[in-house]
Order: sequence, then C-alpha cells, then structure tokens
Amino acid sequence: MNNLDTIKHILQMKTIAVVGFSPNEQRPSHYVSIYLKQHGYRIIPVNPGHKKIAGMNCYPTLESINEPIDIVDIFRRSEFVPSIVDSALLIDAKAIWMQDSVIHKDAAIKARKEGVFVVMDDCILRQHKILKANNPQC
Repeated sequence: MNNLDTIKHILQMKTIAVVGFSPNEQRPSHYVSIYLKQHGYRIIPVNPGHKKIAGMNCYPTLESINEPIDIVDIFRRSEFVPSIVDSALLIDAKAIWMQDSVIHKDAAIKARKEGVFVVMDDCILRQHKILKANNPQC
C-alpha cells in the first residue's frame, strides 16, 4: 500500500484537507500542515472546534468544504478512520493519507476498492522531504 509510486503520485496532488488540524504549533498536525503549505500545497484545516487555524478558514467536516479536495490527511486516532474515509469517498477525494500510527486496514481496503490512493501509518512531511532530497525539483 505504501509503495513509492503511490507516494509520488499523491504528492503531485495539491489540495489537502487536514482532518484533526490542531491550533497548537507543537502538534504534528500543525507543523506538518505548515510545512506543506510552505512547499506549495493548499491546506484546508478540518476541526469542528475552530473557525480559523494559522490564519486559514477551518471547517467542521469534510462535507462542509466547498471546493474539490485531492488528499485527505488524517491526524485522528485509528478508531475514527472509517467515518473519515466514508466522508472522503462522499466528497470524491483522490487520496487518503493516514499519518504515523494511524492504521485501519478495512477502511484502507474500502477506499482502494473505490479507486482512491491510500497511504497508511506514514508521515507525509517525511516522505516529501525524502523525495525532495532525491529530486530537488519536487
């Protein structure tokens, strides 16, 4: 599932909804998202407890976002993944990225059966840095 071709393909997409984006700058969801924004990605925070995070409009759900989403980046516990994947499928996301320690095989299989690219239990920032080091054009 986490093969290099899939990772490269996903990282070419540009609009990322970050589910579980925290306003706390010390949290991975925050600094990973800011890193991605600084590298040309459009970041859309998803957190029902906030209207804005880091100056960006924040949405309560994936379904409340009024523009197409390429990647749904999940920073929530694994038990929440099935409903997030269902929402990602409803909005026709092209990819789902489950961050480190976020694992739900059944939800991943369901997404893949619908033609959605999936990475599970990996860090999008780390993979971006690895690819950028190997190809500075990224």
